[in-house]
Amino acid sequence: MNRFFAGLGHVVVRFRFVVVLAWIVLVVVSARTLPSLSSEVNNDNSQFLPAAAPSSQAARLLDPILGNSSSATQVVVVASRSGGALTPADVASVAREVAAVRGVPRVTAARALGASPDREAVQILVTLHVNPADVATQKTILDGIQATFARAHPPTDLRLHLAGGVATNVANQQSSNKTGSRTQSLSLLLIVVLLLLIFRSLLAPLVTLLPAAFALAVSTRFIGGLGAHGLKISEITSLLLIVLLLGAGTDYGLFLVFRVREELRSGRRAHEAVENALVRVGESISASAGTVIFALLSLLLASFGIYKDLGLPLALGVAVMLVAGLTLLPALLAIFGRALFWPSRISVGEPRTTAWARVASRLVAKPALTLAIGVAIFAGLAAATFGYHSGGFGGALNAPAGSDAAAGNAAVARHFPGSNVNPANLAFVYDRPVWHDPSVIAAAERSLASSGLFGTLSGPLRPNGLTLAPATYARLHTLLGPPTALGALDPKPAAVSVADYNAYRSTSLYVSADGRTIQFEATLRAGGQQTTAALDATPAVRAAVTTAAQLSGAHASGVAGEAAALYDVSSTSNHDLTHIVPVAILAIALLLALVLRSALAPVYLIVSVALSYLAALGVSTLVFIDIGGSDGLTFILPFLMFLFLLALGEDYNILVMTRIREEAQTRPLREAVVRAVGQTGPAVTSAGLVLAGSFGVLAIAGGGGSSGSQIRDIGFGLAIGILMDTFLVRTLLVPSTVALLGRWNWWPSAMGRRVQIVRARPTPALPLVDAVPAADAEP
Repeated sequence: MNRFFAGLGHVVVRFRFVVVLAWIVLVVVSARTLPSLSSEVNNDNSQFLPAAAPSSQAARLLDPILGNSSSATQVVVVASRSGGALTPADVASVAREVAAVRGVPRVTAARALGASPDREAVQILVTLHVNPADVATQKTILDGIQATFARAHPPTDLRLHLAGGVATNVANQQSSNKTGSRTQSLSLLLIVVLLLLIFRSLLAPLVTLLPAAFALAVSTRFIGGLGAHGLKISEITSLLLIVLLLGAGTDYGLFLVFRVREELRSGRRAHEAVENALVRVGESISASAGTVIFALLSLLLASFGIYKDLGLPLALGVAVMLVAGLTLLPALLAIFGRALFWPSRISVGEPRTTAWARVASRLVAKPALTLAIGVAIFAGLAAATFGYHSGGFGGALNAPAGSDAAAGNAAVARHFPGSNVNPANLAFVYDRPVWHDPSVIAAAERSLASSGLFGTLSGPLRPNGLTLAPATYARLHTLLGPPTALGALDPKPAAVSVADYNAYRSTSLYVSADGRTIQFEATLRAGGQQTTAALDATPAVRAAVTTAAQLSGAHASGVAGEAAALYDVSSTSNHDLTHIVPVAILAIALLLALVLRSALAPVYLIVSVALSYLAALGVSTLVFIDIGGSDGLTFILPFLMFLFLLALGEDYNILVMTRIREEAQTRPLREAVVRAVGQTGPAVTSAGLVLAGSFGVLAIAGGGGSSGSQIRDIGFGLAIGILMDTFLVRTLLVPSTVALLGRWNWWPSAMGRRVQIVRARPTPALPLVDAVPAADAEP
C-alpha cells in the first residue's frame, strides 16, 4: 500500500499544476451540464415508503378518485372573497381560470367544485401528470398555474391561491434551498475562522478547505443528475451532504496538512515532505473515508426510501472528496510549500512535547483506572436514553409563512370547515356503483362515527360541511349525472336547490367516476396528521375502517394520509435499524482489521464508538425532552447517529491507531501511545472541532428551515457525539485499552508476537509547562 501512495504522491507533485487545472475544468463542466441538487429535494417523508406499505396500498385504492398515485398528483386552486358571497363576475372569473389551467403543460384535468357553505369561496381541483416525488417538475407546473391567475381577470376582491399537499411540498422545497445555502455559507465561515485560529496563517486555511469545497461543488451536480433520473433526494440528504463534505473533507485535509508540517519540521524539502506525508497518512485517510462509504452503502439494504436514497448520494460525495484529498490537496501543498504556513515559522528540529502527550503520559500510567472512569462517564450519560421516545415523523407538513400555499391552505380552512388540506383518507371499494344504493355509504359513515376516533368526517353524503340524504344523493345522480361532468357555469336545474346542487358538485372529491370507490376525509380526535398521537392512533383507525368495510359490504379498504404513512415510516425505520446496523458494523470491522492488521483492535474501537453514541443520544434526550419539553426526538436520529458516529468516529481512531502502530515499530508500546497521541492530538482536536462545529451549524441554520426539528435533532446529536469521540474516546478509552492489552492489540499479526511493553521504562510524567514559543506552537 505504501508503494501505491508513494507513486501517487510522486505523480501528483510532479504534475501539480495539471492536477489543479483538471479539477477546475471538472467543476466548470459539471456546473454547466448537470442540474443542481436543490432542484431535486423532496420534503415529504411519506414519499419514501416502499410500495408494499399498507398506506401505499391504500393510496393506490384511491387512484380512481385522486389519480394514479405513481404518475399523477392533484393540487387545489382556491378562489375566495372576504366579506360577501361570490358574485356572477367572480363565478365567470373562476370559469376562465378553469379554462386557462387546462392549457398548462402536464395538466390533465381541471374542474370547479361546489361553493363553500358561506358561499365566499370555490375550489378548483387540478390533476397533474407528474410523479408525486418529482418536485422539480411539480414546481414548473405550479409556476405555470400561478401565471394563469392574471389571465382569469379576477375582480379586485377575489383572491386566487394554490393549496393542498403538493403546493405545500413545493413551497417547502424552496425554503429548503434557502436553508441549504444558509447552512453552506455559515459552515464555510465557521471552518475558515477555526482554521485561521488553528494555523495562524493566511493560506493554510484556504488550501485545506479548497478540496472539500471543490468536492462539494462537483458532488452536488452529480447527485442532482441522479435526482433528475429518478433518485429521491430528501432535505436531510442535501444538508448532510454539505456538512459531511465540508466538515469531514476539512478533517482529512487537516490530517495531511499537519503531517506535511511535521515532515517539514524534520528537515525535508517541501515536495519531499508532501510525498512522504501522503505515504504516511494516505492509507489512514483512505481507510477513514472507506469506513464512511461502507456505512453509507449499507443503507442500500434499507426498505425506507430516505435511508436507502441517502446512502448512494452521500457515498458518492465522500468518494469524490477522497479523490480530491489525495490529488488536489497534495498538488496545492506542493505548489505553495513552506509559504502555506506564513507568517508562522516552521522550525527544523525534534518535535516538541504537546499538551496531548502530557495528558496521555499520565493516563497510560494507570490505564485500568482511566478506562474505568471513561466507561463510568459514558454509562452515566447513556442512562438518559431510557427517557428517549420518537416524534417529528412528518418532515415539513406546513407551508412556510408568507408563501402562496400558506395563504391558500388558510383560505381552505376558513371557508371549507369540513375540508382539510392534510386529512386522513379512508378508502372503500364496492362491487357496484354506490349511487345505486347510497345506504352503503351511510352504513360506513355510521360505523366510522361510532368508533369515537374521528373529529370530523367529510364524504359523499357530507361534502364540505353540507349534508345529503342517501335518497337525495341517488336522485341528484339521476338528474345531473356524474358530478365530475358538471362544468363551472352549468345552470342549476330548477328542481334542485342551491345547497343540494353545490353539495352534489363537491362529491366528486369523494366518489370515483365509476361510483365503485369512495373516500372519507377525516380529522382525528388524537390530533393533527403530523402529530405523534395521530401516528400512534393508526392501528385503531385501520381497525375501525376494516369494521366499517365489513358492515357496509366493501371488498377492499385502507387508510391513507400523513399519519398512516408515517406510522409505516416508523415501522419500516425500526426494521431497517435492526437489519442494517449489524451489516455496517461488520463491514467497518473488516476494514479496520485490514488497516490495523489486528482482530482485537476493531472490537474495542467499535465498542468505544457505541458507548459515545449512547452517551450522545442520552445528552440529546436530556436537552430536548427532559429539559426542553419536546414531544420527542426525530425518528431518524438514532439510526443516523449510530451510522455517522460509527463511521466518522472511527476516522479519528484510525489516525491514532495507525500512528501508534507506526511508533510501536521502534518504541515500547506505552511510549509509542504517548508519542502517537501527542503527535496526532492537534490534528484530531482540530478536525473534531471543525466537524462538530459544522454539525452545530446544521442544527442552528437547518433547525430554522422547513424541517426544523428534524434537522436540529440530527445536527445537535451528531455534534455532541463527535465532541465525545474527539475529547473522551480518543483520550480516555482508546489509549488506556491499548496500554492494557499490550502486544495483543496487534494479534494475530507478526507485530503482535514481536512487540513487547518495556515495564522497566515507564513513561515519565511530563511537565505541564510548555516553553516552546507561541509562534512555533502546535495549535
